[in-house]
Amino acid sequence: MIKASIIIITTIILLFIFLFYARLNKSKQGPPLSSENIIENISEDNNMVQSTSKYTFPGILPNERIHGKRATIATNKGNITIKLLDEEAPLAVSNFVYLVEAGFYNGLTFHRVVPNFVIQGGDPDGDGTGGPGYKFSDEPVSKEYKRGIVAMANAGANTNGSQFFIVLKDQPTLPKNYTIFGEVIDGMDIVDKIIIGDTMQTISLSNNN
Repeated sequence: MIKASIIIITTIILLFIFLFYARLNKSKQGPPLSSENIIENISEDNNMVQSTSKYTFPGILPNERIHGKRATIATNKGNITIKLLDEEAPLAVSNFVYLVEAGFYNGLTFHRVVPNFVIQGGDPDGDGTGGPGYKFSDEPVSKEYKRGIVAMANAGANTNGSQFFIVLKDQPTLPKNYTIFGEVIDGMDIVDKIIIGDTMQTISLSNNN
């Protein structure tokens, strides 16, 4: 009887340990705090992963929908204007435009702020683990992660979704694992004021002057 009780108690303890580590392994998206802390959650292949989400990865949109565009993020602190770099990253720009047009980002928060590093938002779950319900491939990075650069956050290779970050300070040692698709052309003073929980009230698109 005592032996059976010990086995039952041991089994329960092991189950709790398994559930605890399973929760820890749910990957958050975003660049590491340093180049020595690289996320190792690599997807199984390079293909886009579909889901039952109401959102579907659009692929590369027609040129007239992505070329020469800017996005204005209206936050509770003020406006941030981003020039979209479709020639640098047509997939990421198409994805961003698609989600903006669908109203996906409206009301979402900046859930991650690391001083002198990045602010990050675009997660419907608000904890760094969420997205639109699909993933898409990385694109080559030719630019540097300088102040004002806008790039896709991810949890490893080819796991892009909806989360993005804005660089607060030049990051010359950050590995080029995060697709750059925009740069802030107005409102960096607002970017500097963003704190965790601040809201992207709306994002609108317009043509560059």
